[in-house]
Parts: sequence; structure tokens; C-alpha cells
Amino acid sequence: YPWAMQHRLQQGGMRMHIIMISRARIKRVLAFIGIILLLLLALLWPGHLIDAVLAGERLLPVYEVATDQQAVSISFDASWGAERTLAILDTLDEYGVKCTFFLVNIWLEDYPEMAREIAMRGHEIGLHSVSHPRFSLLSEDQIKKELADNFALVQELTGYSPSLFRPPFGDYNNRVIRVTREAGYTPIQWSIDSLDWQDLSADEICERVVRDIHAGDIVLFHNNGLHTAEALPAILGELQARDLAVVPISQLLLTGDCYIDVNGIQRRQ
Repeated sequence: YPWAMQHRLQQGGMRMHIIMISRARIKRVLAFIGIILLLLLALLWPGHLIDAVLAGERLLPVYEVATDQQAVSISFDASWGAERTLAILDTLDEYGVKCTFFLVNIWLEDYPEMAREIAMRGHEIGLHSVSHPRFSLLSEDQIKKELADNFALVQELTGYSPSLFRPPFGDYNNRVIRVTREAGYTPIQWSIDSLDWQDLSADEICERVVRDIHAGDIVLFHNNGLHTAEALPAILGELQARDLAVVPISQLLLTGDCYIDVNGIQRRQ
């Protein structure tokens, strides 16, 4: 009957309307969940992983070098204190090795004579920023200024012209790596963290460093670690026993046609 057909049509229209409302509600819920996930991503993930997810491309600093030479690099970040630095320099002299020191302007301003001592003893100097900020949070112009001002003070105090840069906290994203390279510097990370900044004992530091070290590794220390100077003789002695030379990072890096793989290892093409 016509009235029954009309009733069924009305019921069908209501069901379709309810379905459309439900789908719209689901879309809004999914969009809200997506926003929450992006906020969690921004808060909890390192800048370079955010780039990998959102930009579909990941630019990396050098963590390690696939090298034919039996060599490793030892590096020291200097952003606080200097009372233990002379002991470190004396030990490096005793073992006849040269390392790379990444210096921050706020440290350079407090310890200009120590910076000159590092350069005078033949060690390589790299950039480590002006104020030790998280670089992934900086704009392109801010990154450029941090690099330029850091370079200017290093050169003024030591006469050295750095070619390497290590971002504070090891924090970076695609923008940081791109701007750093465009400015003419090679961004450097590390493959072995001594954790000396956590005030580990000398034995614990030594164990961490020498356990799996191999040619091409870059080791992270700090110039004022509580037990760094104490740990160095055992570490350097072990490296000598394994016939692993210690060279500045720029001497470890490959030249010519090379690339950085997905693990941050610099390799020849």
C-alpha cells in the first residue's frame, strides 16, 4: 500500500541519515586521535625521527665511518667546567694521540686560555654552538647565527678554523643537518657514548668504551667528566694493544664520493 511504502521510505531515510551522522562523527574522532598522536610525536620523539615520519626523508650526521684504516676517533664536548681538562690533555700527550674537542661559546668565554691550550697541543676543534640550545627547536636563521658566532669566537681565541659541528644534546632534525652542510660544516654524532657525564666510575667508563669498539667508531667524552681523565690511560692502552690508532675526526672521515647510510655510517659509493 502507498502509506506502507512511504513509511518504509521514511525509515530508510532516517537510517541513512543516522549512518551519515555516524560516519562524520567517526571522522572527527579519527582526526582528533591524529592530532593527539602528532602532539605525542613532537613531545617524545627526537627531531630527526619526526622528520623521517612527516617529511619522508631523513638526513643524518656522521655517527661512524666505514674505513679501511685501523683507527677510531675520540672526542670531547666542552660546555661546563675545565678543572680536569689539563689532566686529560697530559694523558693524550703521554700516549701521543690527537683528538677532537667540540667547544661552546659559553665555555670559551669562561676558559679562553684552556681553549688556546687545546689548540696549542695540536688537537682538532669543532663547533658546538653558542649557547648549547636544542637545535631542532631553532629556526634556520637561528641555526646559522649559532654556527657563525661559534666559529668567530673559536677563530678569534685559537686561530683555528673548524670544519665540524656537533649539535648539543645530539639533537637534530633535517633542517639542522641541511643548514649545517650548506654552511660548509660536517655534522658529527657518535657511535659510542662513554656516559662519563653520568659520573660513572673509571672502570665503568672503560668497559663501556672498549667492549665493542672497532675501526671507524667515534667516541663521546666530556672535558670535565668526573672520572674521564682517570679512565683514559686504560682505554688508550687497550686501543694500542688492539692496534687501533686514535685520530681526529676529520682524519677519520672519508673523502671523495661517499654517502651516509640509514644507520649514520659514512661509506664510499
